[in-house]
Amino acid sequence: MRAEVPLSGNLEDYSLPEILVYLNQKQKTGTLVLSNPPAEKKIYFKNGDAIFASSNYDDDRLGEMLLKAGTITLEQYDKSVEMLKQTGKRQGAILVELGSLTPKDLFAGVKYQVREIIYSLFMWEKGLFNFIEAPLLAEEVITLKMSMGNLIYEGIGRIDNWTRIRGEMPPTESVLKLNDDPLCLFQDVGLKGHDMTILSLVDGKTTIKEIMENSGLSSFNALKALYVLYSLGILVLKEGRAEEPVDMSMEEILRSETPEEKAFIEKVDSLYIDIDNKTHYELLGVDDTADSNTVKKAYYRLAKEYHPDRHHSTTDADLKEKLTAIFDRLSKAYDILKDDKNREEYERSFLRKDVAALVSADAERAEEQYKRGIEEFKKGDYWSAADLFRWATRLAPDKARYWSYLSLSLSKMPNRLKEAEETLLKAIELEPHKAEHYANLGLLYLKAGMKKRAKSQFEKALRWDPKNQKALQGLSQIPEPEEQ
Repeated sequence: MRAEVPLSGNLEDYSLPEILVYLNQKQKTGTLVLSNPPAEKKIYFKNGDAIFASSNYDDDRLGEMLLKAGTITLEQYDKSVEMLKQTGKRQGAILVELGSLTPKDLFAGVKYQVREIIYSLFMWEKGLFNFIEAPLLAEEVITLKMSMGNLIYEGIGRIDNWTRIRGEMPPTESVLKLNDDPLCLFQDVGLKGHDMTILSLVDGKTTIKEIMENSGLSSFNALKALYVLYSLGILVLKEGRAEEPVDMSMEEILRSETPEEKAFIEKVDSLYIDIDNKTHYELLGVDDTADSNTVKKAYYRLAKEYHPDRHHSTTDADLKEKLTAIFDRLSKAYDILKDDKNREEYERSFLRKDVAALVSADAERAEEQYKRGIEEFKKGDYWSAADLFRWATRLAPDKARYWSYLSLSLSKMPNRLKEAEETLLKAIELEPHKAEHYANLGLLYLKAGMKKRAKSQFEKALRWDPKNQKALQGLSQIPEPEEQ
């Protein structure tokens, strides 16, 4: 599967599973429009989850869906259509009014309709897609609560076209391996018999052809199982030297655990609040002597527990956002600790904390001196102001405004224009895109009678800020040379 998928294109170039996985991992919000004239269907996404779907295809309407599912009779269907034409009400509401459905039946029926619309799209082999990224209008109160992994799993299960499956898989001489990315590996997917059998044969060494031959399944069923796992991103193509596999059994990796909701939410809240105070070692629950396999095993265990895809039935609306933040933080910790060079640099950063604390203290003292300098400047005591600003630049030499105000104070003192110029050039070096510094330097040159230099600085200021008043007024004081 490709890492990047465009937001619009052709289904002959990008499969629906690829598109759905990409939108889910990028946590996109908006509408995916798929068209295969005369049919047009839409899937609505919120933070990467498919929450609703619609279709202009007659057979995808709610009444037709319920009729085909055997939920309502033909007589009930015909009566609801007749009332729909008379009243313009929604067919679902009419069926409830007629007593053909209970509100609970209607809720389940709409969710069934949404899933069936999405599943039907997996059968499309051609057509156009376009994702419109924008906030959703809150018109639908019934939303699909189903993990993207299971949604894709069920949709792919309906594909029975050998030519298509063969064409979307790597060559049979290729080798597949488990994905190293827990975001793909620990999706909420209820794998079935054939898929588990095939997955147990994937070892990062055996070719697709050999797996098919050793599976005991028909060639079609074996390849379809591999296709399902490959489309979900659980399996990826092995390219080059593979990373060392984690020391965990297949059962440990794939075992699905459903924690008690209230206790889990409290656990997530506690970790989320304290996550920025934890070191990478504390977050992964390992000590600083842990080897790479221990680190990876800890990461896999936690990534599986906090995978955002595994908690769609929760009543906590903010849970996915918290889980996403925790998952990202776990991944960052793992990326640093698994690499010896990055780990050494991270550990050295602890030695720099005391230095950082000193820098922070100096920054506070510098700001205090700067504020006192402003007070003295306003009172007209430019000498005291200059001393205070100079002290601020020593404590925090990277703050351009301290150098700028030091220059301004010096410019008010006799025989200090050269020092004022040097100080202001330091401010420009720190903030080369700030028009105010060039305008002040222009005024300094104007005061010294260096009109050509002054003009050049005023023009620089206006390049960054065409409305800078200091520069405009300064230029107005420099007469244009008379034409010869």
